[in-house]
Amino acid sequence: MRTTYIAKEQDIERKWYVLDASGLPLGRLASEVARLLRGKHKPIYTPHVDTGDFVVIINASKVLLTGNKLTQKFYYRHTGYPGGIKKIRYDELLAKKPELAFTLAVKRMLPGNRLGRAMLKKLKVFAGPEHNLKAQGPVSWTFRPKRIAEQ
Repeated sequence: MRTTYIAKEQDIERKWYVLDASGLPLGRLASEVARLLRGKHKPIYTPHVDTGDFVVIINASKVLLTGNKLTQKFYYRHTGYPGGIKKIRYDELLAKKPELAFTLAVKRMLPGNRLGRAMLKKLKVFAGPEHNLKAQGPVSWTFRPKRIAEQ
């Protein structure tokens, strides 16, 4: 009789990874980050347990959007009041808050429950090349998308 392995909290070994976002498509990089945060790259992956690692993103302001998405794609939010919908184009959002643009892309690829919120806390995004998490000893994670955008 075979049994299914379920990861326990004491069995999980978390690592720190650094990814450089410069010149990479936003969606492809965000899906790879979501995979690392969920722990799907590990053999002990269990869907209902947070088995993922910590991820540090540098150069978030240099991420690419393919096609005409920079000027045609909008980020929407609502203030909570009637008629209170606000929208901002992605080129303006990347200029003002590149960390928010990347965090939202990853957040929407994670589960929409308390497990997804716990996974998102392990994501650290920085607009420039410097970060203050060198004490954790992060390892560089190499990511090569299937197709790199030409811009």
